[in-house]
Amino acid sequence: MSGAAIVVGVGPGLGSALVRKFAAEGLTVVAAARHATGLTGFEDDVAAGRVELHDCDATEPVEIEEIFTNTEKKFGQIKVTVFNAGAFERGHVADTDPADFERCWRVGCFAGFLTGRAAAQRMLAHNEGTIIFTGATASLRGGAGFSNLAVPKFALRALAQSMARELGPQGIHVAHVVIDGGISSPRYAEMAADLGPDALLKPEAIADTYLALHRQHRSAWTLELELRPWVEKF
Repeated sequence: MSGAAIVVGVGPGLGSALVRKFAAEGLTVVAAARHATGLTGFEDDVAAGRVELHDCDATEPVEIEEIFTNTEKKFGQIKVTVFNAGAFERGHVADTDPADFERCWRVGCFAGFLTGRAAAQRMLAHNEGTIIFTGATASLRGGAGFSNLAVPKFALRALAQSMARELGPQGIHVAHVVIDGGISSPRYAEMAADLGPDALLKPEAIADTYLALHRQHRSAWTLELELRPWVEKF
């Protein structure tokens, strides 16, 4: 597999697993996040030219445009784009600071629009490509205290649906993935110890699914799927 992939919203969990997965498949991966250059564990991939880390505020149109323009100039065709960013401040609506609400919306939805738009503009020139948006349980239902998460996640799902209908006829696969459960990471270590090894999704297993989406033939595309541990209620 040749070409480039861009992952927007890379931390030590799922984002890092996605970067490693696509790099292992032969794509040159640009990992973008507010503090991407501070991530560890990519030293060998960076040295080999398989991964580049870029600090980026995904809510700023100019910064997203620079990431996509520079990636295309340096590495050629962008085959895959994953939007994996999000922000959340738990609280009831009556107590929510408008600035916090707007920030969560800008990171979780507006940044997704900017990322999806930039990817679509470049993929249309080739009539192929894959754009994947990471959703959550809150993409499907709003829980008490979770409006700051549910509102941008609902909107991101709507964006993915509109883009899938617009871009599918042009050969571009747009998919929305609902992550229905916690993802294993250092911050959930205590939870994993209490609930057992099957309670959390494994980042590497999720990344396998994202790669499978990219590999799908257009006659049988998945446009939305839900991933959860078998112990999760649904």
